[in-house]
Amino acid sequence: MKLAPHLHRIGNDIVAAYLIVVPEGITVIDAGLPGHWRDLQEELAAIGRPLSDVRGVVLTHGDSDHVGFAERLRREQGVPVYVHEADADRARGGDKPKTAMGRMRVAPTLGFATYALRKGGARTTYLTEVTEVADGHVLDLPGAPRVIGLPGHSPGSIAVHVPVARAVFVGDGLTTRHVLTGRTGPQPAPFTDDRSAALASLDVLESVDADWVLPGHGAPWRGSPAEAAASVRAAASSAAR
Repeated sequence: MKLAPHLHRIGNDIVAAYLIVVPEGITVIDAGLPGHWRDLQEELAAIGRPLSDVRGVVLTHGDSDHVGFAERLRREQGVPVYVHEADADRARGGDKPKTAMGRMRVAPTLGFATYALRKGGARTTYLTEVTEVADGHVLDLPGAPRVIGLPGHSPGSIAVHVPVARAVFVGDGLTTRHVLTGRTGPQPAPFTDDRSAALASLDVLESVDADWVLPGHGAPWRGSPAEAAASVRAAASSAAR
């Protein structure tokens, strides 16, 4: 689905991944679940671009619902996969700390689990090779994505700023649809390693110049990153009362 010039989304409000589309090639931001491979192919066909135009995948972090088809794209097409050095082991299937489930409602939780299963979430293929990145790196990929450290959800969580698309991709640094409660609007994401660190990391979004804030779960947010961050803080404060 085209959101704006140079900016496309695959998946839905439960799990999403994104494409940066420019004449010189395509950058994929996150790789969703394994079954989103078909969504990727369908989106490329719809815009008349071959799979060979994909130049790289940038992961906002190494969780299973973000690595999705990345290894398949790397193995079959030779596409490099970029992940923060602190999440490289997680992207390879390393241990992930247990986190509290927190609040949940039956229907949204079942909807998330059902969708994940339908999209191959039970058969995750982790990465065997990654290209490690760090805060501040500007990658030699279509759209010149810039890495912004956003630790908290995981040690190596990042935001990815792509000026040509007027967009910042935040992974699970925040969510606009809580997969366990169904609540919508900018708010802290569930399954977060360090909630305090995740909230503190939102400060770095204040100066990002973008019109779109794009999470891995939930509807695209049209507005400034600073406004989105303020809304997340307000939601966190309200939930703590």
